Amino acid sequence: MTHLGWIGVVRHGESTGDVARQHAEATGLDVIDVPERDADVPLSPRGEEQARAVGRWLAAVPVDQRPDVVVCSPYLRTLGTAWFATRELDYQPTQVVDERLRDREPGVLDLLTARGVALRYPDELIRRQRLGEFYHRPPGGESWADVALRLRSLLGDLERDHEGRRVLLFAHEVTAYLLRYLLEGVPERDLLAVARASVVATGSLTSWARDDGGFRLVHEYSTAHLQDPVPGSDDTTVEVPVRASTTRSWS
Repeated sequence: MTHLGWIGVVRHGESTGDVARQHAEATGLDVIDVPERDADVPLSPRGEEQARAVGRWLAAVPVDQRPDVVVCSPYLRTLGTAWFATRELDYQPTQVVDERLRDREPGVLDLLTARGVALRYPDELIRRQRLGEFYHRPPGGESWADVALRLRSLLGDLERDHEGRRVLLFAHEVTAYLLRYLLEGVPERDLLAVARASVVATGSLTSWARDDGGFRLVHEYSTAHLQDPVPGSDDTTVEVPVRASTTRSWS
């Protein structure tokens, strides 16, 4: 990663699926009641407001710190977040959709709560404990390592195609964690410890600035912009590189 200067990722705003999951886990259900496929789950009203707050943050960012390329997961909740966040800006960043930013695919564990997994797939819990979260791949699904591979591919295309430009991703919880693995070189064991001890909240921002040839974490799952639309400086004058390999736009 020698050409990126700044990169950020916004986790999508709260979705109706997040609300359903919280209800199912809190009430001891086995299955989460979500009628849509995962890619089609929309934002909740709270998620839409979180996305608007991201937009207020973007509008207040100093001109030399604004992202000029936005790359979005193709899932409806991320597309919606990006749309609400960018629709009233007084400038138009390049907008790209890339399926490599999609959420981790859960396979047979789709729509199951922790209780549901324990009851229906106890052997998978044993496999996960043995292999660890990073390498455990549920049947029909993906491991964290699988997601890291496609993110690594995307980052390579971004640095090749958008050198010298700033990039903002709209993606998912696992994206924020795995970018720390890819950009900072956080080892697997440490990364999983970070994931156990932290929360990538809906609407949160994580960002990195280039520093002495590597990357320095600037925002760590920050939600400050959700309460206060006036952002702080990212403490770097380096312009970001980036562009994406596809040209599909949600506008």
